Amino acid sequence: MLTEAMPAEAAEAARKRLALAAEDLDGTRVAGELRELATGHGVPAVWQQVCVPLLAALPGLTGAEIAVEHALAEGIRTGLDGHRREPGRHLPGPGVLLAGAEQENHCLGLHALAAALREQGRGCLHLGAALPWSALSGAVRRVRPHTVVVWAQTPVTGRAYRLRRFAREAPGVRVHAAGPGWIEPFPPPPHRLTTLDAAIAACR
Repeated sequence: MLTEAMPAEAAEAARKRLALAAEDLDGTRVAGELRELATGHGVPAVWQQVCVPLLAALPGLTGAEIAVEHALAEGIRTGLDGHRREPGRHLPGPGVLLAGAEQENHCLGLHALAAALREQGRGCLHLGAALPWSALSGAVRRVRPHTVVVWAQTPVTGRAYRLRRFAREAPGVRVHAAGPGWIEPFPPPPHRLTTLDAAIAACR
């Protein structure tokens, strides 16, 4: 497992390559570059030193800029989802459940977490974006994970009171809030995760 940070020069060069591919609206090239980077440097370093700064730097104001942003995000998602997903490779059962909060359509961070867990030889059940709370509760009853990570990108979807209620209704399950949308202060549980490294550690 690769855990060291990328050299600054390598990270800068990687950001430039991904940015150029996104400007060409070439999501396939973005995905290929991402998989190559993850293989060489590991998902945590690539996510934190390349993807996050690059996504944050995109203005996304005009139609052209929004198209570039979408090409980049979709390429990153595709690259992450393909990382260490070999046919016939069996990973441990779904002790970890990942989901986007209700009405939350942006959860690239969960794709990074799932890829990082696969990189460590660990499995998870990733139910994707915009999962209704009732569906999440039903999945927990069915799968019985030890850890649940819920992603919110904006305060509109990061409703702390709803996450607290979910945590109370899931005794024995470690519930974590991930993503920048959880801005309302709340005491644990649930616990707030602010970095990919923290999320990986929380899923052990």
